[in-house]
Amino acid sequence: MEYYRSVMEPNGNRLTPSERLDSVFAALSDATRRDLLGHLAAGPATVAQLAEPFAVTQPAISKHLKVLEAAGLISRDRDAQRRPSRLEAAPLAEASAWLEDYRSLWKASSAHKVEAAQEPKQKKKKKNKHKKH
Repeated sequence: MEYYRSVMEPNGNRLTPSERLDSVFAALSDATRRDLLGHLAAGPATVAQLAEPFAVTQPAISKHLKVLEAAGLISRDRDAQRRPSRLEAAPLAEASAWLEDYRSLWKASSAHKVEAAQEPKQKKKKKNKHKKH
């Protein structure tokens, strides 16, 4: 079940697999950061380009980008004065692999809920059949 490789944070500290997963889910817990990842899925972009569709300042977007970078979800390049950010998909794949371990549980839970919801209907039909006779 150990899908995650040990990774370095931008500050040089090494994250354990559990810490890496924690940081990915924490970063994904914010809607603005999820939207930023969606924009970066189309290709690299600068802070100014990323801030454009949002009603927040560029410094606020920069703070969100730092969280995404610390989680390993983006990388930032230097291109003269620009610092374009790009999506790093590996941590998303790792989070997906972790969730995949639980897919059978939620499928079983969903199937059980459907069966439980149908049970009263089936009992009601049987009662109605008996009343007709």
